[in-house]
Amino acid sequence: MGEAIAFWALAAVLVGSALAVVLSKNLFHSVLWLALALTGTAGVFLLLEAEFIAAVQILLYAGGVITIAVFAIVVTERLVGERLSQVSRHVGIGAAAAVALVGIVASAIAARPLAQVPPMVEGDLTRAIGEGVLTRFVLPFELLALLLLAALLGALYFARPDD
Repeated sequence: MGEAIAFWALAAVLVGSALAVVLSKNLFHSVLWLALALTGTAGVFLLLEAEFIAAVQILLYAGGVITIAVFAIVVTERLVGERLSQVSRHVGIGAAAAVALVGIVASAIAARPLAQVPPMVEGDLTRAIGEGVLTRFVLPFELLALLLLAALLGALYFARPDD
C-alpha cells in the first residue's frame, strides 16, 4: 500500500514538473522544473529497487546536465545581453500528441497485463549492468556516445558568435 502511494505521489510530481518545464516562460525556471522531474525519476527507480540507476540518474542528469544547462543559460544571457524566455507554440498539437501517446501506451498495457509479483533478482545487479554495457550492448553504448558528441558539436556550432 505504501509503495502505491509513493508511486502515485511521484507520478503527480513527474507530470506536474514536466508540464511546468514545457509551459514555463522563463528558461531558467524550466531548467529547475526539469531538475525536479529528473529527481522524481530517480525516486521511481528507487521504488523499483534499482539503486544504481537512481544514483546515476541523480549524479549525471539531475546534477551534471542541469548544471551544464544553467551554465549555458547564464553564459548565453550574458552574451546576448537580455533575459531569455521561451514561447510554447503549438501547445494544442503537443497536447493532442501526448494524449495519443498515452492512449497507445495504455492500450498496449491493457492488451498484455503486467505481472503482479516482480521477479526476484539474484546476484550483483551493478556488476550485471556493467558487464551488459561493456559486452552485449557495447555497440549501442558507443553509438550513444557518438550521438552525444554530435549534439555537443552542434551546440558549439550554434553557440559561436556570428562572423
